[in-house]
Amino acid sequence: MSFVSMPRQDLLLAIDSLAQEKQIDRDVVIESLEAAIAKIAKHKYGEEFNITASIDRKNGAIYVKRLFDVIKSPADAGDDYDPNTMLTVEQAKKYAKNPSVGDVVEDALPEPEFGRMAFQTAKQMMTARVRDAEKGRQFEEFKDNIGDIVSGIVKRIEFGNVFVDINGKAEGYIKGTELIPGERLAVGDRVRALIMDVARSNTGPQIFLTRTHPMFMEKLFVQEVPEIYEGIIKIKSVARAPGSHAKIAVETQDPSIDAVGMTVGIKGTRIQPVINECHGEKIDVILYSEDPAVFIVNAMQPAKVAKIIVDEDTRSAAVVVNEDQQSLAIGRRGQNVRLASQLTGWNIDVMNEVEEQERRAKEFKEKTELFIGGLDVDEMIAQLLITEGFRTIEEIAFVDIAELEAVEGFNPELAAELQKRAKDYLAKVEQDYLDNGHKIGMSDDLLKFDFIKRPTIMKLGEAGIKSLEDLADLATDELVEILGEDTMSNRLAGRVIMKARELAYDIKQDNE
Repeated sequence: MSFVSMPRQDLLLAIDSLAQEKQIDRDVVIESLEAAIAKIAKHKYGEEFNITASIDRKNGAIYVKRLFDVIKSPADAGDDYDPNTMLTVEQAKKYAKNPSVGDVVEDALPEPEFGRMAFQTAKQMMTARVRDAEKGRQFEEFKDNIGDIVSGIVKRIEFGNVFVDINGKAEGYIKGTELIPGERLAVGDRVRALIMDVARSNTGPQIFLTRTHPMFMEKLFVQEVPEIYEGIIKIKSVARAPGSHAKIAVETQDPSIDAVGMTVGIKGTRIQPVINECHGEKIDVILYSEDPAVFIVNAMQPAKVAKIIVDEDTRSAAVVVNEDQQSLAIGRRGQNVRLASQLTGWNIDVMNEVEEQERRAKEFKEKTELFIGGLDVDEMIAQLLITEGFRTIEEIAFVDIAELEAVEGFNPELAAELQKRAKDYLAKVEQDYLDNGHKIGMSDDLLKFDFIKRPTIMKLGEAGIKSLEDLADLATDELVEILGEDTMSNRLAGRVIMKARELAYDIKQDNE
């Protein structure tokens, strides 16, 4: 790397060669060499001087200069005065024709001779700068590729964690928990994985890889199915139990295309490479539908659904199957219904027809008791309301009065009275809720936080979370621990905390 000892006509060629080899910007190499030359010049002429070096980008000529700031007088500069870097206007006339205060004048110096020690110092300095630039380039390159699949060779395995050489450019890291259960990798194996995250470090970018993330399977299908790569078929969602079972939902706007058939391929030729890469994971390809009921029925495959009842308010669905299909619908250890829930984003409850009848009878009884107690009506009126499709007192309180009047046997006076009683009941429930919250020291900003349900908010208050700021200051795992995983997932907990911070501190959060 002895650039400065070679003929000037070859200097730029050597710089271009190094820039190409390290895949860094040409100017970075030139600036590194300029800094090294300036370091040598300071060693020869004096560290106390402000010396710079520059290389002509066109012909490779090297210019070494000593720089001076032009000042009015030493007294004017005060304690900052340095005769090695400052000149008065009169002194500066030696280096410039018409200098004025504030100018910077240059004193051209001979190019320094490169002794052995000076050359080694410059070489080390330049090598360090080029290495830093290379690390920065690698970080930017891989940071932009988060969510992409990379291929590499297993370098070493430590305590179940795998270190991967990515084409000689960088090192990737797969935690043991991000490996597909049951797979065994050995040093020298070629492996594919998804870039999950990239972080800076002194030794270069740290690239965190995964083989268990649903997006890994999605990207594998993008590589194997041309129609998915071209956007003709779209992957709507993926749910995985890595190494065991997965479901993937696909759709197309072209009615002439069989999205499921195209994804699977003739005799499974397209899906089989994905199965092999995922260590034999069984994959169900599902046709997506905008209709939640149809989508859920499709997602329950291979089980056949006899009936489905959906509740859009709570995004929950009761799936009714024949008794001989129930174990298939639920799956081993609940895997099939759990994956269907993840795929659709709906809470799915599987039951047979007898269980469904029992559920309906229980629900009918509970609603009847709610309406009798909340509206102070007899059983007949309560059951009439349920039969007409009213499920909550909120619906009765805020429905168009004409819908209540249309109930068989109701007149305008009865409808108006029922709606008044419903609103009075809700007002009392609201006041009782606020009073109970105030008793344990909760503030109104948390009590009126509409992002989560009232019983959940009260549970927070009982756990010592008294205000919206208290909630905003929690970490995701702390909120999940307080409420329990059955009530709050990590993802939902993160969204709740972000919303609380937005309201408590007027912070606008990233939509993601």
